[in-house]
Amino acid sequence: MKAKDKTKFFIVLILFLSLALGIGYGIYYLTDVVLNGSFLDWFSNNYFQMEELKDPKTNELRIIYTPLWPQLKHFLLTLFLLLLVFFVLSIYLAAHFFARLQVRKSISRTSRMLHAYIHHDIDSDDVFPPSYAEVATQIVQLKSTMQRQEQAVKTETERKNDLIAYLAHDLKTPLTSVIGYLDLLEEAADMPEKQRKKYIHITLEKALRLEKMINEFFEITRYNLQEIILEKETIDLSFMLVQLTDEFYPLLSDHGNTIELQAEEDLTVYGDSVKLARVFNNILKNAISYSYPNSPIKVYAGKREKDIFICFINQGKSIPQEKLNAIFEKFFRMDEARSTNTGGAGLGLAIAKEIVTLHGGSINASSENEMTTFSVTLPQQ
Repeated sequence: MKAKDKTKFFIVLILFLSLALGIGYGIYYLTDVVLNGSFLDWFSNNYFQMEELKDPKTNELRIIYTPLWPQLKHFLLTLFLLLLVFFVLSIYLAAHFFARLQVRKSISRTSRMLHAYIHHDIDSDDVFPPSYAEVATQIVQLKSTMQRQEQAVKTETERKNDLIAYLAHDLKTPLTSVIGYLDLLEEAADMPEKQRKKYIHITLEKALRLEKMINEFFEITRYNLQEIILEKETIDLSFMLVQLTDEFYPLLSDHGNTIELQAEEDLTVYGDSVKLARVFNNILKNAISYSYPNSPIKVYAGKREKDIFICFINQGKSIPQEKLNAIFEKFFRMDEARSTNTGGAGLGLAIAKEIVTLHGGSINASSENEMTTFSVTLPQQ
């Protein structure tokens, strides 16, 4: 305890003792003056023996009080114990009052320091004294975490707003083209059949591109409003991967890619089959989009201790480390040019990560030497 705090404590203690003396005097005044000496009469009758003696010289009658020591000792011991209890109680109350005062002051001081540090760009050493070193360390970590979260939300919001702005802008071009070609087809009734088919094909491509961008809008809205709820059951993972391979055959054929699947037999996992299928679907679409033409996409699945692992490996341009670090973030798109051929709303891998995390698993990506690997780990139970 500091010297200043000790002084305050003793001042409070003196005040309590003074109050105790005042109360004691008040009791004495009440019993002796107000009650007309009845207390003293009671005391003398119970703890003293009164004798009347004549003075042989003066022949005067005198009253002598002789203490009854056994009774008086008991009274004095009781009084001492009561005073001791009162003294200890006074110290306790003084300490309790002082401690509450110190806690209140400490909370107020800490609150001011926290407000100053959290809301201003200043160094912790300029705010927290050495005695607050442990608290300062935790607050610095808390502020750092809050800043990272705020920055992540800000970045996510910026990406989302940019994406919506880009999509809104990009909608104009195919829409204008569709309207233009349809007007041309309507007005040119004598257009050669070959040219008409060509324009119809172009119009269909533009309309499909419009549909894809509109679906991206729906995907953004659905992700914002939807809370992912798992409906778990035992899943035949080997069979699920075979099914996905078959479903992707048309898209693989368009790119000249193939899937080489190697999965252990009777491989099961406890999870939501629909949600996990979406995870693998998103990863495979990403692998096909960024694979070199006519290159194989390898899928491995098996057991590793208490976990199930699924790896997707494709050959394509290596992903830079800075993009790899952000690849599972919401609204992040690999394609900076915003091509709708290779990039969606930037939610596929973010949703995949959220689903895998809800299953108690993990997902990560690595890319080097033109080989990109997505690894998913899931608990068996």
